[in-house]
Amino acid sequence: MSTLEILNDVPQPKPRRRLPSWLKRPMPQPEMLFTSNLIEEFQLETVCESAKCPNRTECWAQKTATFMILGNVCTRPCGFCSVPKGKTEALQADEPHRVAEAAARLGLKHVVITSVTRDDLPDGGAEHFFECIHAVRNRTGAAVEVLTPDFRGNRASISRVIEAAPDVFNHNTETVPRLYDRVRRNAVYRGTLDLLKQVKDEAPTMQTKSGLMLGLGETTEELLDVFADLRSVDCDMLTLGQYLQPTRDHLPVERYVPPEEFDELGEMARGMGFKMVASGPFVRSSYHAGEMADGAAAAANAVASNAALPVLPHEST
Repeated sequence: MSTLEILNDVPQPKPRRRLPSWLKRPMPQPEMLFTSNLIEEFQLETVCESAKCPNRTECWAQKTATFMILGNVCTRPCGFCSVPKGKTEALQADEPHRVAEAAARLGLKHVVITSVTRDDLPDGGAEHFFECIHAVRNRTGAAVEVLTPDFRGNRASISRVIEAAPDVFNHNTETVPRLYDRVRRNAVYRGTLDLLKQVKDEAPTMQTKSGLMLGLGETTEELLDVFADLRSVDCDMLTLGQYLQPTRDHLPVERYVPPEEFDELGEMARGMGFKMVASGPFVRSSYHAGEMADGAAAAANAVASNAALPVLPHEST
């Protein structure tokens, strides 16, 4: 066999799709340097950088960021995520203090804390979440939203985070059940629903939230089934955004969903009873998180008083 035949026999990476016009983002802004320098000063990780979030320019320019705790190495080999995988790092005892100080310096009123998945820790990092929530609240008085891993279904770990009383408990569904083996390996769809249900069972007034990436091959019918499942466990808020392939080694984009379709899906989700829905190509789990939380609280009050439900701005941006 010739060299050319050998090369042709080797599977080649699927070409990356050209971005449509609605997925263009502005160049970095000088105003984001304050946030960037502060994160470097406190030696913190952010999901903004690790997950290559397309909204980083906008959010950092507005002096907001999503803190990522428990290190920068994940134990799950998910096909969509650009967070590094490999040998994990030891927990840093002063990380809760550093997160709290950075949140104070940024002047945040709504602080979002997420993490890598740490299946190597007995509690999955739940105690560290607990400490970070209290540190931020004690230092800033801000509302706190957590975006947690599944803790491998460990109910005691989930309860420990609930005990810290975050204002919003977010856990992403990511995709439809049929695609879990390919997209969210080592995770269980039913486990996501069970986690969100446990939050409501133990803290009925705590706001819950979940999100999905679109463009991985899901169908509208499958999405509606997931929406119904999330509402069956009284999930309050939903985010829907376009999946973007971080590198050629990650799952390819099957389809770029147009903004009009995101709008339609958002309307369908609202019609199913979610208090707040953010649906658009650039929507991410923590995008305009404070506005969503405020809107959900207002929606709950509106339902109680039969007033008009609020609408989240910037949904399709």
